[in-house]
Amino acid sequence: MRSRRAPRIAALSGLLRVQCSMLKLTFLGTSSGVPTLRRNVTALALQLPTGRDWWMVDCGEATQHRLQRTPLSVHDLVGICITHVHGDHSYGLPGLLASASMTGRKRPLILIAPQAVKAWLDATLLHTELFLTYPLIHIDVAPNVQVHQAPGLIIERHPLSHRSPSVAFRFDVSKTRWQLDGAALQARGVAPGPLWGRLQAGHDVTLDDGSVLRADAVRTEQTERIVAVIGGDNDTPSLLRQACADAQLLVHESTYTEAMLQKVGPGPTHSSVQRVAQFAAQSGLPNLILTHFSARYDNPEGMAELDAEARRYYDGTLFLASDFDEYAVAPEGVVAKVGERRRRPAAHYV
Repeated sequence: MRSRRAPRIAALSGLLRVQCSMLKLTFLGTSSGVPTLRRNVTALALQLPTGRDWWMVDCGEATQHRLQRTPLSVHDLVGICITHVHGDHSYGLPGLLASASMTGRKRPLILIAPQAVKAWLDATLLHTELFLTYPLIHIDVAPNVQVHQAPGLIIERHPLSHRSPSVAFRFDVSKTRWQLDGAALQARGVAPGPLWGRLQAGHDVTLDDGSVLRADAVRTEQTERIVAVIGGDNDTPSLLRQACADAQLLVHESTYTEAMLQKVGPGPTHSSVQRVAQFAAQSGLPNLILTHFSARYDNPEGMAELDAEARRYYDGTLFLASDFDEYAVAPEGVVAKVGERRRRPAAHYV
């Protein structure tokens, strides 16, 4: 007989993984091309393990409205990465930047985007008399693989195949911490307490017998690392083989089923669920999140069809994202869905 404690233990284990997560993803839009009643066009928020800072990948129309239903603040937004020029990935930029300015943002904002996006944005700012209250730092995605580096974060761009030049962004997130050797401390007769805190902070301590216990003798440095690849529009998933070589998570568009992709033809240059699932399986990716679904699937039957096709070819941890879904990536690479408890209700105006 299965223990009644098992579900509780599993739930607690999942909660602990979420609490110690190194990366959190919040989907702000999961539809391709056009929005639906339940899905907005593409935008994804990534929260880092340190502080309140977060990044955004793509910014479709009305993304700022989606943000108002989350705990995320545009004032904590470090940067925005745009995968390509198409409007369902970028039309939300002017409004979001304007709102940040009107609410008093002063902190510089990084924009990692194609040069064409920056040129369009400059023209929009000029012709709508929008004057930002903060510096906008543009980084072109074209010249270099590594587009950003900061303590604990490296962002790379990887070219994809789409009718407009498109890229994926590879987020390499790391966190270094010190861990005490509890067994060694217990053996020395040092019980858990204030001395442990001082040693954890790197301070040597004097024991009751007058001897000095050096911090570096009982603590070791440990680095936790997560690699997540966020794909833009792309008809050839295998182009991400190098980027995904050591990744724990791939987020990729799956606009159609394979049958519908064959019917639509080569023009849209998107991926099918089958092709992404096959690539993830062949690459040994442990976690896969699919997004950017055609509006034709925005119903229970359509999503069930996409899910079934994915599971025929991929047996890892699989999610089909919906708007406001939040996922936590733990240090060991486990991805868990957090749930909806943090979502704010939609505002109503009279």
